[in-house]
Amino acid sequence: MAATSSGRMPLLDHLREFRKRLFRAVLFITAGAVIGWIFYNPIITHLAKPVCDLAAAQANGDTSCGSLYINGVLGPLNLQIKVALLTGVILSGPLWLYQLWAFIAPGLHRKEKRNSIFFILSATPFFAAGATLGYLVLPVAIKVLFGFTPNSLSNLVKFDDYLDFVMRIILIFGLAFELPVFLVTFNLIGFLRGQTILKPWRIWIFSIVLFTAAFTPTADPFTMLLLALPLCLLYFMAGGIALLVDKRRDKKSSKAIDGVSPIDSAEKI
Repeated sequence: MAATSSGRMPLLDHLREFRKRLFRAVLFITAGAVIGWIFYNPIITHLAKPVCDLAAAQANGDTSCGSLYINGVLGPLNLQIKVALLTGVILSGPLWLYQLWAFIAPGLHRKEKRNSIFFILSATPFFAAGATLGYLVLPVAIKVLFGFTPNSLSNLVKFDDYLDFVMRIILIFGLAFELPVFLVTFNLIGFLRGQTILKPWRIWIFSIVLFTAAFTPTADPFTMLLLALPLCLLYFMAGGIALLVDKRRDKKSSKAIDGVSPIDSAEKI
């Protein structure tokens, strides 16, 4: 994208860049949704395990599976569309997150763009780790929530509501684990210093707890704790890495200011 001599990009160029990045993000999500549509039955079979063994029910020809049910004429179609879209969002998570980062990148200098390669390499494994943790937490969260059902009452769960709940947990956990990636990347490009990250640590911890309480689909403290604790740990790890980067950067800057360089130390001819 072309920029002006002062390094700034005109408004129309910003809008074109945003349109391009948005189009690519939608394209990646659509590709993931196609995969979700093709593998719809294996996906719902796997995700339904905490509530019922859907694969065994299908093999035995049962008309019901635990407390799960589908309602309405359009219910099965809406369910498959929702599963496909949510699968596309989760599978393409690192790709559309990178499009968000690439929208910011044109405003960076060449060296800062080289440092931003850290974001590309780290976004996928951190997102996968968060999504995996969300999936592992899922059976425990469902067991805890179902435990509040009064005795002698049955809890019927609409299948699309259940899968929406499941996908939201996986997606939120995956996105939350991108926090240290953003913090360290902002530090590498010189936007945030380690002290700036760690100094308001009480506010950060409060914000993390508030985030888990507001966006986690479950109301039980156990699930929120399983997300808040790793996030707090990752936050402090990101701050520690940023401090080390700042220390090395400040050391290089002090040497440059003192005039200590290979050129200055060369002997006269």
